[in-house]
Amino acid sequence: MPGHGVSTAAFPPAAAAMPSFETGARQGRLRQYQLQLIERIQAARSGALAARKELGVMLGGRPCLLDLTQLGEIVIATGVQIQGVPLAQDWYLGLAAMRGRLTGVVDLARYMGEPSCVPGNHCRIITFSPRLGLNCAVLVERVLGLRQLRTLQSIPLPDAPPSWAAQALRDSEGQQWLRLDLAQLAQSERFLDAGFGGLAAHKDIC
Repeated sequence: MPGHGVSTAAFPPAAAAMPSFETGARQGRLRQYQLQLIERIQAARSGALAARKELGVMLGGRPCLLDLTQLGEIVIATGVQIQGVPLAQDWYLGLAAMRGRLTGVVDLARYMGEPSCVPGNHCRIITFSPRLGLNCAVLVERVLGLRQLRTLQSIPLPDAPPSWAAQALRDSEGQQWLRLDLAQLAQSERFLDAGFGGLAAHKDIC
């Protein structure tokens, strides 16, 4: 899977202009939140949570759900150096060294036909679970926390979506969610072919 997109400067160190004590406190809170979220995700995977939950994320201003069993790590994007490579689609940001492995990073909102993710402290990079067989990660605007599927109601989709985004849900407050299947996405021909020559033949945009 080729890479492209942003230079390593696209995600500068968070809050570089803030006083050091404020920056340290904010980063501490972010790390604490991230650790708590990872613990909850691990508990959900192990069956410690009785009700099935999924991770809510924001993509191009659209609330989406990701299956916890398909996720690896959640990383603050400002701490990740992404090396772009030429001749790839604009949604393929490039390669990043994560856990000692080169991982392809995709702006999933842009891939879906939405506006590109705007860099900032709120952005997260979420890696695919190793069981999906693809060393890849997606960039999301922000993480919205866990959502219980049993509290959401299935609603019809207006158009014929790709196989990896085939379910829409609505919560008790009327908010609509698009449920994404990263396992299906990892097998999508367009997703696996990030080069400029591969776009026209594939209809895989939400």
